[in-house]
Amino acid sequence: MDKKRFVYADNAATTRVSDKVFAIMQPYFSNEFANPNSIYSFAHTARNAIEDARRKTTDAINAKNGNVYFTSGGTESDNWAITGVAAAESRKGKKHIISTKVEHYSVLNALESLKKQGFEITLLEADAEGMITPDQVEKAIREDTALVSVMYANNEIGTIYPIADIGAICRKRNVLFHTDAVQAMGCVKIDVENQNIDLLTLSGHKFHAPKGIGCLYVRKGIALNNLIHGGGQEKGKRPGTENVPYITGFAEAVSIAANTVNERVEYVTNLRDKLLEGILTIPGVKINGTMKQRLCGNINVSLEAIEGESILLALDMKGIFASSGSACTSGSLDPSHVLLAIGLPHALAHGSLRFTLNEENTMEDVEYILEHLPPIVQNLRNMSPLWREKGG
Repeated sequence: MDKKRFVYADNAATTRVSDKVFAIMQPYFSNEFANPNSIYSFAHTARNAIEDARRKTTDAINAKNGNVYFTSGGTESDNWAITGVAAAESRKGKKHIISTKVEHYSVLNALESLKKQGFEITLLEADAEGMITPDQVEKAIREDTALVSVMYANNEIGTIYPIADIGAICRKRNVLFHTDAVQAMGCVKIDVENQNIDLLTLSGHKFHAPKGIGCLYVRKGIALNNLIHGGGQEKGKRPGTENVPYITGFAEAVSIAANTVNERVEYVTNLRDKLLEGILTIPGVKINGTMKQRLCGNINVSLEAIEGESILLALDMKGIFASSGSACTSGSLDPSHVLLAIGLPHALAHGSLRFTLNEENTMEDVEYILEHLPPIVQNLRNMSPLWREKGG
């Protein structure tokens, strides 16, 4: 590996904990280590820190008419939202849930579990650019529909969905609406009130908080069965001794992400477009997803006649770190379910490459990637019989 350069371009997988967030967390690892549920005065600082964090998170997403519960991250929050609503609504005879084929596995596998329990699941088809329309949602809603769950933005191809419009349809039809906004925070303005969102999932490590902390927003009045059972923490809805340092770090990161979204989008979009412009000079490249409504830092492309994994290993040797899809499925040899769902053939899906940039990347990073990616692709294609068959 070239020791002179380190280019991290996999920010959809995780991000670095920022210096400011780390500084906010530090006292609660050491001097202010008390259990926030204890009654003595030493614990008051920790308890107050949690409530201050809840206020910060509430303000960041305009959650004034609901509750924010701190969780271990996106997977727990998604599972809780879906299974908790399903259990509560099934008592009213509602056992139908609508989602999409391009969701994260934390949603899809939760739905698969409910299917085995007798729930009926409708998974909407995405178009060739990965888009789901409000009209699709409206046509799928039935009298017994308990929940609609559509992600805010796709973690692999970056497509941003029309959440406010989908939420409005659900509100009109008296159906609860959940969105997995794990990839969206810091890239779009999230407003649960104005966007008609009933339940919303966030995960801190996508926007410079630590791994292992997230939240679930739940609008007031929604019946939600517990996922975890225990003591009375988080208003009795999410028991377990609170992770005070992580909660304070999460809230600081959420606040920063929400308050700097416009500057971040402008800066990162410029980097993304420059990188994409260079990548498209390579023959046999296909953009996956739409460029009309796309996360500012997301590039997902497929390269003909070579494996994405081979490209990643060669980039790694140059100190460039990217991915071929979701980090949650990186150990799988199967092609991305998202790319297959938008109609890519297996061979092209296997050749996928994802760069995800954020505000810590630079134009020098982009130039370094473009210096090394084209010759890597060419070298791999020189060894590819598939490329030779194409006359490459």
